[in-house]
Amino acid sequence: MKLFLAASLILSCVLCATPFGTQISESGIKHSFLITGTKTAIIGEDCEVIWEVPAKSRDGEVLANGNVLIAFAKEVKEFSREKKVIFHYKLSDENKEISTANRLPNGNTLIAEMGEKPRILEVASDGRVVVEVPVKPESDNTHMQIRMARKLANGNYLVPHLLAFAIKEYTPTGEVVRTIKTDLLELGGREKRNWPFTAILLKDGRIMANLTNGNKTVIFDKEGKVNWVFADDRCADPCGGQFLANGNVVACQYGSNSDAKPDAIEISPDKKVVWEFKAPKFRGVHEVHVLTTNGKPAGGRR
Repeated sequence: MKLFLAASLILSCVLCATPFGTQISESGIKHSFLITGTKTAIIGEDCEVIWEVPAKSRDGEVLANGNVLIAFAKEVKEFSREKKVIFHYKLSDENKEISTANRLPNGNTLIAEMGEKPRILEVASDGRVVVEVPVKPESDNTHMQIRMARKLANGNYLVPHLLAFAIKEYTPTGEVVRTIKTDLLELGGREKRNWPFTAILLKDGRIMANLTNGNKTVIFDKEGKVNWVFADDRCADPCGGQFLANGNVVACQYGSNSDAKPDAIEISPDKKVVWEFKAPKFRGVHEVHVLTTNGKPAGGRR
């Protein structure tokens, strides 16, 4: 399946010829990747737009079968490469926004709703809600309640709550069993607005997080202590991200507004920026899913 995905992406690159931005890497890294935000598109390794839907979006991923799952503000859709809608979920009446869409190994789709009834849902392929988990964002500011929620292998859910300055791990019944605080003094405290956006559980139990207005990418240990921090002038509201199979971190920069602040960066464990994506006429990458690197599946956790 991975070879099929890589081959289909390479074929698509051949068929498309419109460049969108540039990729910069001293070591020659080239990625193909999905971006969501003010543009919803798959970008090829030579920066061609090889798939696109003309709408703003929140979260998304390319599935193993090549389809594309996208969270919009009010709905979630799975598209075929021909843009046929395979799966569709509409926001519930009691809530106002959707922030998350992630396909689970059991075939359900993980969705986060924000509003009067903030919650994590698992939705079956036929649109039925089969799991509902109430969450505690500690805010009635709808837009700032939840970001990229993910389900863990133990059956729990990892949920970033921006204005709570907290990443919380919930059981399926809504019990909080772990809280990672992002307003720690060593990160600058609350005044630095280290709002958690991405929370990715790594294989060794650590948690990688992009902290939006705090302009940091952080890795916390199992107890919530700061293990690794990246923060430099190229950080501009890091939102979505991915921990690649090679140990590097990719962070998209929603607040990029000049060539000095790329739209996405890749950071090595020794805190070197080894890849940048810049699209001068475009700003606002909300989430990224790196698909291939120099023709091979990129892998990793997101």
